[in-house]
Amino acid sequence: MSKQKNEWWEWTKALLIAVGLAFVIRYFLFTPIIVDGLSMMPTLQNGDRMLVNKIGYKLGEPERFDIVVFHAPENKDYIKRVIGLPGDRIEYKNDTLYINGKAYEEPYLKEYKEQLQGGLLTEDFTLKDIIGQETVPEGHVFVMGDNRRFSKDSRHIGPVRIEEIIGEASIVYWPISEIRVVN
Repeated sequence: MSKQKNEWWEWTKALLIAVGLAFVIRYFLFTPIIVDGLSMMPTLQNGDRMLVNKIGYKLGEPERFDIVVFHAPENKDYIKRVIGLPGDRIEYKNDTLYINGKAYEEPYLKEYKEQLQGGLLTEDFTLKDIIGQETVPEGHVFVMGDNRRFSKDSRHIGPVRIEEIIGEASIVYWPISEIRVVN
C-alpha cells in the first residue's frame, strides 16, 4: 500500500510541476496568438498561429520593423509592424517610407507593390496629418499593417503606447506546412 501511495504522490508532483511550468511559460515568456484578418498579408495569413515572445520587451524596446502584438483601443489584440519609434518623423511620399527624412526600403511589401503595377499601396501622409504632431511621442510607437490598403493601424488609432505591447511575434507554427520565422 505504501509503495502505491508513494507512486501516486510522485505522479501528482510531476503533474503539478508541469502545470506550474506551463503557467509560467504561457503568462510570462511566450503565448500563442491566431492572426485574425488580412491586415498583415502577404507576410501573415488569416488563421496563422504564432508564438509571441513576451519577455523580449521587458528587457528591451521594440525595434523598427518588428512585428508586434498589442492591446488595441477596441479591447482587442492587434498584430502590426513597428514603423516609427519615439522621436521619429514619419512620412509617406510616392509609396516610399521616409523616417527622419531618409527613404527606407520595405522588402516585405514588394509582392503587393508588384501586383499593383504602378498603383500606390500606401497613400501619401505625414505624421502631422495623422496625429497633429511632427514626431512619434515618447513612450509610443507608430505601427502599420503590411496590407496597407486594408489595415486599421496607427493611421486610424494613433500611436501605440509601448506599455500596451504584449510582445514580438516572429514564429509561425501552424499550419505545419507554413512553419517559419517572419521578419
